Amino acid sequence: IVSTLGMPPVTSRVRKAIVKALGGEPALIDVYMGASNLPTMGFVLPVFAIQDESGGTEGIGVVVAIRTIGKDLFERLKQPGDTAKTAETYLVRATDTTIDYLSPLADGTPPLKRSLANDTADLAAAFAASKPGGFAVKRDYAGADVLVTSRPIAGLPWILVRKISESEALAETETRLKTLLTVFILIIVGVSIAIFAVWRHGSSLRATAALEQSRIASEKFENMSKFMRLVTDSQPTAIAAVDGTGTYTFANKPAASQAGIPVEDITGKTMAGVLGPMKSKILAEINTDILKKFEDSDDTEKERQSHILTFGDESDEETFQVLKTDHIPLRGDRDYPAGVLMVMDDITELTRERRRSEHMLRQLINTLVSVVDRRDPFSANHSTHVAEVAYAIAEEMGVAEEIAKTADIAGNLMNLGKIFVPPDLLTKTGKLTEEERKLVANSYMVSSELLESVPFEGPVVETIRQMGETWDGRGPLGLKEDEILLPSRILAVANAFVGMISPRAYRGAMTFEKVSGILLGDAGTAFDRKPVSSLINFLENRDGTKKWAHFREKPANGAEE
Repeated sequence: IVSTLGMPPVTSRVRKAIVKALGGEPALIDVYMGASNLPTMGFVLPVFAIQDESGGTEGIGVVVAIRTIGKDLFERLKQPGDTAKTAETYLVRATDTTIDYLSPLADGTPPLKRSLANDTADLAAAFAASKPGGFAVKRDYAGADVLVTSRPIAGLPWILVRKISESEALAETETRLKTLLTVFILIIVGVSIAIFAVWRHGSSLRATAALEQSRIASEKFENMSKFMRLVTDSQPTAIAAVDGTGTYTFANKPAASQAGIPVEDITGKTMAGVLGPMKSKILAEINTDILKKFEDSDDTEKERQSHILTFGDESDEETFQVLKTDHIPLRGDRDYPAGVLMVMDDITELTRERRRSEHMLRQLINTLVSVVDRRDPFSANHSTHVAEVAYAIAEEMGVAEEIAKTADIAGNLMNLGKIFVPPDLLTKTGKLTEEERKLVANSYMVSSELLESVPFEGPVVETIRQMGETWDGRGPLGLKEDEILLPSRILAVANAFVGMISPRAYRGAMTFEKVSGILLGDAGTAFDRKPVSSLINFLENRDGTKKWAHFREKPANGAEE
C-alpha cells in the first residue's frame, strides 16, 4: 500500500516471508544479494485486526523492512589487538546443500560471492555450522589446514566462525617437538657409543624436562588462579561456584566474609553449611533446574537466570534480607563436574528505602485526597474508589505492575484540581451552566498542572492529563486509540463507572446493570473495549458487585462515613 523511497521490488524471497507473516508469525528475510548488488536483509511483521473473531492468529497485512548491510557490520568481526596473521572471523549460513559465506573473506572475496558444497571433505565452515561451539582441525575455503571453532548467532540462521592456520597456532609446539626429536636422535647416537652412560644421562634429561614442564604448567595455573581471584575479590558482590550437589568449588572474598569463613576454607563446604538450610534450599532448587535445562541445551546465555529473593520478616532487621541473584551454568570437564556460578548482591537496604519512599508517597497522596474530599460530601472517597476500581481492572487485564500502580496513584490524585472549584458548585443540586460544567469537568487538567513537577516512577501526570481522551479521538487533546496511555484508558473507565454507580447531590446511584450497559454501549467510541470488558468480568465473576456495593450508599448527614 505504501513504502519509503528506495524500497526494492517484492521478490519471491520477500513474498515467502510475507506469506509466513500473514499466518501470524514474524518472518526474517535472510541476507541475500539485493538489486543494488549489495548484501541485503530485512524482516516482516504481521498486522492484526483490533477486532477479529478468529482470535488474532492471522494477519490482515504486514510491515516489510529491508536494508542493505553496511561495512560497519563486517568491521565488527575484526578482533581489536589481534596479532595473528592468519586469524580470521567470518559469518556463514548452512543450507541443505551448500555453505554460504555471508561476510568478506581474507582472500578478498566479497560477501555472498562464495558458496561451497555442504559435503566438501573436512570443510571448516561445514563443521562449524553442524557443531556450533565445537573445536577441530579442518580445511578452510582455500584448502589450508586450520583450527576452527564457532558460535551460533541468536535469532538468526548464521554461524560466527573463528579460524587460524594450524601452522601459526601450533608453531611453538612444532618447534618444541623438533627440538625434542633432535635431542632423542642425539641420545640414540650416544647409546651406540656408551649404552649405560647414555641411558643414565637420557633418564636424567627426561626427568628434568618433565619436572620443568610440570613446574611451568603449575605456575601458569597458579598465576591464572591468582588473576581470577584478584578480579573477583575486587567486586563488592558475593561470587561463588557450586557443583550439582551444592558443594562450593570457588568463592571470592566477599562471599567468604559474609559467611564468616576464611576464603581458603570455604571450598569443599556445602551451601547448607555456609548459607543455612533455608537459603541453600531455595538456591539449590534454582541451580538444579538450570543444570537440568543446560544439560539439554548446552546454551549458557539461554539458561542463565536472575532472581529477587526475600528472606525473613521485614519487621525483623536481623533476619530480613533481599538478594538479587544471577545463576550462570558452567560446563564440566574431566576434572570438574558441571556447576553453577552464583553472583549474589544484597539489596536489602535499597529495598527498605524504596518501600519507605512508597509509604511516604502513599501518605502524601492520602493527605491530598482528604483535602479534596472535605469540600464535596457527595464525592468524598470518589478518588479512592476510582483508584481501587482502576487497580482491579489493571489486574484483570494482566498488565505490568508498573501500569497498575500508575493507574492507582493517578486515580487518587486526579481530583486534586477540585480545590479550585467553589464548594457551592460541587454541591449544587440544580442543573449546571455550561461554564460551571466545564469548570468541574476540566478540573483533572488542573490536577495535572499542579503535579507537573512532582517526580513519579510511572507516567502519573500524563495519565491524569489524558484521562479525558476518548477512543475515537474526540477528547480535548485529540488523541485516539493506542495513542492514549493504557493507564489513562483504564482510569477513564474506572472514573465513569464510579461516577455513575455513586449517588450525587442531584441524583441517586445507578444500578450495576445499568452502568454496565452504558459502558458497553460506549465501548469502541468513548472507551477502550478491553478495560470495559475486564471491569464487567470482575463485576460478574469476581464478586465485584458485592465488593463495591457500598459505593451506592448515600452519605450520612450530607457526607459519606
